[in-house]
Amino acid sequence: MKQYNSIKAKYPDALLLFRVGDFYETFSEDAVKASKVLGIVLTQRKNGSSGAVELAGFPHHSLETYMPKLVRAGFRVAICDQLEDPSQTKSIVKRGVTELVTPGVAISDQVLDHKNNNFLAAVHQHKTTYGVSFLDVSTGEFLLAQGNKEYIDKLLQGFKPSEVLHQKHQEQQFEQDFGTKFYTYRLDDWVFTEAFAQELLLKHFGTKSLKGFGVEEQKIAIVAAGAALHYLSETQHDKIKHITALTRIEEDKYVWLDKFTVRNLELLGSPNDGAVSLRQVIDRTITPMGARMMNRWIVLPLKHKQPIEARLATVEALVTNRELAQTLGSELKHIGDLERLISKVAVGKIGPREILTLKRALVAIAPLKQMLSDTKNESMQRLAEQLNPCELLLQRISNDISDDAPAVLHKGKVINDGVDEELDKLRAIAYSGKDFLAKIQERESERTGIPSLKISFNNVFGYYLEVRNSHKDKVPEEWIRKQTLVNAERYITEELKEYESQILGAEDKIAAIEGKLYVELVQFMSEYIAPIQLNASIIGRIDCLLSFANLAVSNNYNKPVINDGKALDIKDGRHPVIETQLGHGDEYISNDVFLDDETQQIIMITGPNMSGKSALLRQTALIVLLAQMGSFVPAKKANIGLVDKIFTRVGASDNISSGESTFMVEMNETASILNNLSDRSLILLDEIGRGTSTYDGISIAWAIADFIHEQQHKAKTLFATHYHELNEMCETYNRIKNYNVSVKEVGNKVIFLRKLAEGGSNHSFGIHVAKMAGMPPSVLNKANKVLSQLEKSHSTEELTAKTKLLSASTKEEMQLSFFQLDDPTLIQIKEELINIDINTLTPVEALMKLNEIKKLTGG
Repeated sequence: MKQYNSIKAKYPDALLLFRVGDFYETFSEDAVKASKVLGIVLTQRKNGSSGAVELAGFPHHSLETYMPKLVRAGFRVAICDQLEDPSQTKSIVKRGVTELVTPGVAISDQVLDHKNNNFLAAVHQHKTTYGVSFLDVSTGEFLLAQGNKEYIDKLLQGFKPSEVLHQKHQEQQFEQDFGTKFYTYRLDDWVFTEAFAQELLLKHFGTKSLKGFGVEEQKIAIVAAGAALHYLSETQHDKIKHITALTRIEEDKYVWLDKFTVRNLELLGSPNDGAVSLRQVIDRTITPMGARMMNRWIVLPLKHKQPIEARLATVEALVTNRELAQTLGSELKHIGDLERLISKVAVGKIGPREILTLKRALVAIAPLKQMLSDTKNESMQRLAEQLNPCELLLQRISNDISDDAPAVLHKGKVINDGVDEELDKLRAIAYSGKDFLAKIQERESERTGIPSLKISFNNVFGYYLEVRNSHKDKVPEEWIRKQTLVNAERYITEELKEYESQILGAEDKIAAIEGKLYVELVQFMSEYIAPIQLNASIIGRIDCLLSFANLAVSNNYNKPVINDGKALDIKDGRHPVIETQLGHGDEYISNDVFLDDETQQIIMITGPNMSGKSALLRQTALIVLLAQMGSFVPAKKANIGLVDKIFTRVGASDNISSGESTFMVEMNETASILNNLSDRSLILLDEIGRGTSTYDGISIAWAIADFIHEQQHKAKTLFATHYHELNEMCETYNRIKNYNVSVKEVGNKVIFLRKLAEGGSNHSFGIHVAKMAGMPPSVLNKANKVLSQLEKSHSTEELTAKTKLLSASTKEEMQLSFFQLDDPTLIQIKEELINIDINTLTPVEALMKLNEIKKLTGG
């Protein structure tokens, strides 16, 4: 326990798994936590004069079952192993922490999700500039970026790191900037210094500068990268040869998708139960590398024409040549997780069966390379050139590792016969024992004339010869009698004792030789880290493009036209997610959308609730996003003028834990949009201003539309609103056009046509939607009465006059206030007052009437 306490003191914030014999034990508070998470028995053991201590443990061979559960529960887990053979020491066994597993630093398959990266992020702030690094120790990917707070926030949202490192004294600032949703760990401030980071990175990569990686100007980001690398050494991860490069996330290459847009468009996931994300619909990848790359492509769409068109050309070739696509898919099925397999080679934790998985992948690369080379597609031919079948490595694995190798080395029979002469001899002794003993038995039986002679084994004196009493006079003098039974006697010979010593020592020797040969093979494999990582990247790319092609064929997508103009012209566009969720026989109603910076910059979309306004907004953004990822799109035709930023403000969500109301969240998101506009931005605004009173909302929505229209960038905008008053804007703003999502009234029913038509709408049909939702009839009747009263008191002429006044005030910079209130109680009081004839009213009647009015107000 003294030894345990001294080790635990070095890792106070980790749950310590302490190896004792064949078990990993936890003690005290750690035992209480582990027993709850793992569902194992909590017991006690005596601890000298200190009394009893809590204890919970599990067999050492179950580490890969239990440890991942602790990590997923948010614990840092320190694995303390025995550092020497207990049989070789008479004192207490030396122990030490051999690995510290945290949510962001894990290579266990049970912790990792093969479709997602497991990034460890580090964030460093210097004045108003932020640096961030993303390191996945399971794949060897090491990325960094630098920019303002919004850019880093967007990256954190898109890359979804499992753990984020930051400076101790900046904890409060980090939470203020990026929230509390991340699992974080604080490092000492001295770790976040440029000199320390430079020294660490240069030493790791073995270079004299970082210029070769194109990151030397990213000073703040380099500090973050140094902190991440330092954390690996702190967690005992020193075998990191597979981290071979440092890559800059180039902001000018990718479309800006802020964190609100990633969330609002439900690109990677959704906070709503049962909702389907874009990723779930478009990800048809076959390999783990492809699935992880698809995530990256979704959050980082391209914004330059040439690389987009290169992807589209490959997708088109695979859509056209279905035989090639199917053959490629068949080959990709043989390829496992190359990235994570070669990373396990680097850290020395790859199992024999995983080596066989790597072998199957290498076998598939040669025909894959040939297929791509034979195509007429230039992009595929370039990919084929870079694929490396690693023939020498494949030959070595095939020669050394048995095709029937077990999952773990200590199970034996891992190395093939014929690899090592001594190993073959020992195996002959260990595994051919029955044949050898049968020969001895046959030979001795013939020599002595004892027909019933048999050879057996027991734990007392090992191998022996058993002779029945009727033949004991034939026993040779050199046999040594060891045991007398009722009907027989047992003897041993020098030959049997020598064989016994050979066979009993053979298994240990076999394990030692297999272990040595296996380590040599893994070291040989580690020389192929770089080419296999390149293979993994290329296969991931092929997989993503094949996924796009299969998606296009199955969901009837068409190739978009990408151009350098600023117009967005979509014919018969559909929502890629909603159309897959429709019932059998239902057809998605497609729509046209046209936006440019000259004639139709802003479209005001009005229409009833549930008519499809929000779906139309989202589908437009998703079509643009898919096109700039290099995918075909759900539309008959799409001419896409390159977009560099997509902004969305849709839906309403409170952030109560941070003290922000729905309206505050809405205004924060909208402010972020208006402060970051560009001339190639696409903006989607849904129900702006609905979080406040009606006239406040109209005023804010009007002012926002005015700002976007009048600003020099002329950003393309879809503006869905319930405020029909905004339809008046088209009369004074030449690039604002009115559209509505049409409906058809049949008697008292409303049919949603979901078709976009020119012109505004002046009815929301909210009560019809309430009826469809199953609202009680009494509530619906009351709502209709109140609506009727409101419509009487606020005539169309009055509203039109107000909106015209608003239009004028916008131009003349006049201040406007609305004093009319929409409270039904006030309307009722107003009607009561109008109906009073004060000329015939007595003082007592006046008091009674005043009392009635007071009751109406709840007084």
